[in-house]
Amino acid sequence: MMTMPSVTDPLKIGTRGSPLALAQAHETRARLMAAHGLPEAAFEIVVIKTSGDNAALIAADKPLKELGGKGLFTKEIEEALLAGRIDIAVHSMKDMPVEQPEGLVLDCYLPREDVRDAFVHLGGGSLADLTQGAVVGSSSLRRRAQLANRRPDLKLVEFRGNVQTRMKKLSEGVADATFLAMAGLNRLGMADLPRTAIDPEDMLPAVAQGAIGIERRSADAAVAALLGVIHHGPTGLRLAAERAFLATLDGSCETPIAGLAVLEGDQLWLRGEILRPDGSEAISGEVRGPATEGAALGEGLARELLGRAGPGFFDWR
Repeated sequence: MMTMPSVTDPLKIGTRGSPLALAQAHETRARLMAAHGLPEAAFEIVVIKTSGDNAALIAADKPLKELGGKGLFTKEIEEALLAGRIDIAVHSMKDMPVEQPEGLVLDCYLPREDVRDAFVHLGGGSLADLTQGAVVGSSSLRRRAQLANRRPDLKLVEFRGNVQTRMKKLSEGVADATFLAMAGLNRLGMADLPRTAIDPEDMLPAVAQGAIGIERRSADAAVAALLGVIHHGPTGLRLAAERAFLATLDGSCETPIAGLAVLEGDQLWLRGEILRPDGSEAISGEVRGPATEGAALGEGLARELLGRAGPGFFDWR
């Protein structure tokens, strides 16, 4: 029989402490409460400071790749999960490495939010409205490469921090515009922020953008049963394809990769793009097939793009 969390023995939910991370942890708690008829006190949200949070404070203008990559934002949380200090961990899937540490598994996803990028400019308007030579701030290698490929006239600067920090930088004139994820803005209730959603046809998003994943210990059957009730199958099918695509490409914060899977009935449509880091070349492709074979579709599309790219495609110049 499944052991349910209680007021005296709450389920500990691990998360980073940013406003967006906390919003995602609160959404996870709310879905578990509703699914199992439990009170809020049956859950405890545990904030864990990661190496990435410290690095971001120390070196806010350095590219993420120079600070250690995506794992910087998960290492301490996963250590706490393995040690039993927390029971589950809530993550933004676009920030997750494609492999989990031994003993941990990611097999629960919440319904995916808006996958699109948001172009943010204090004066409103779209990316096409930016004047020649305008300054755009972004820490995302994928966004910077896509922008350099589509608008080589623009000046790109390193730009990292939470939404409030980035908006402050815009108001101070550090950059004319920046990019955020529509999913994050929606989850934070920032509908009034001056932004324009970018159609995936114009700018393919990051792999797994807009998805929340919940990590657990692989041997914890009770937690697996609890999470199974809130797992969103369609999101799982889409991410299986996208993350297989990323894994085959050996994707990290050092490689500009974009990908998006869409369900069309029982079929899956996967689009992918790889770019040279300087944006000088972009190679894209797409594939369709049974949704249940998403991982194979993702791997196949990645191998096709790699074959077209040739060796050294991701090398820095």
